[in-house]
Parts: sequence; structure tokens; C-alpha cells
Amino acid sequence: MIERLKALLMGKGDGGLTTSQDQDTLQVAAAALLVEAALMDETFDDRERATIEQLLTERFELSAGEVTALLDEAKSEVEQSSQLFGFTRIVADSFDNDQRVELVGMLWQVAYADGELHDFEASLLRRLAGLLHVSDYDSGRARQAARAKLVQQDE
Repeated sequence: MIERLKALLMGKGDGGLTTSQDQDTLQVAAAALLVEAALMDETFDDRERATIEQLLTERFELSAGEVTALLDEAKSEVEQSSQLFGFTRIVADSFDNDQRVELVGMLWQVAYADGELHDFEASLLRRLAGLLHVSDYDSGRARQAARAKLVQQDE
């Protein structure tokens, strides 16, 4: 899996991907963006991890074991990569507009998971929205929805 993802990230063809491998690569890329959002404030706490696990479970309909493996692989990919463009390219090329907006909403939920939005997180999410071809308007709506969800969870 890691070699296929590296081949895609480095622009070396399709890496010999099958349809299920395409889905695996897409899941790793999406999860890597979520992990990057969690790490942007230099902490990756239990609330952020739990939020990412929940979001991945719901979005990709994965079991707890599959989510743990996906999250571990995504974290490893983030640690080995120095750029976000490869991950965003995979997602932008694979998701339609509604799915990209949904992912931006997921990213905002991760950024707010610890109860506060760090300036670095906000900056990253603005960049990611642009790289994912999500409008400022849609990103703003996704941000508002993430904040509203956080308030509901705290009640």
C-alpha cells in the first residue's frame, strides 16, 4: 500500500492500482489530511484521534480495526511526506465537489476537536480548501457546521 501511494504522490503513473487499491489510496490520502490537521498545533491528543476515527468510520464505513490500521498508515505517510499536494491531488481527482466539501467539513471538525482553533490550523484549512477546489463560501459553511456540532457535543 505504501509503495502504491508513494508512486501516486510522486506522479509515477497509477502505481498499478486496481479499483479496491484506488479506494485504499484515497482513504489513506483523506486520512492523512485529517492527521495533518490534527498535528498542525503540534499535538495529536485523544480527542482529535477519536474525532478522526469517528469521521473515517462514518465516511468510509470501516470497522474499528480497519480505522485503526488506516489511521496508523496515514500518520506514517504524514511523517514521511514533506508536502500536502500529493494527498490533495488524489482527493481532488477522486471526489466530486460535494465530497470535497464534506472532507473540508471533516477537517474543520478535527481542527475544533480539542475545543479551540489554533492559527496554524485555520491557515492550513484555508490552504487545503483551495487545493481541494472548495470555495471560500463552502468552506465557511463547513466551518460553521463543525462549530455547531462541537457545541452540540458539549451540551
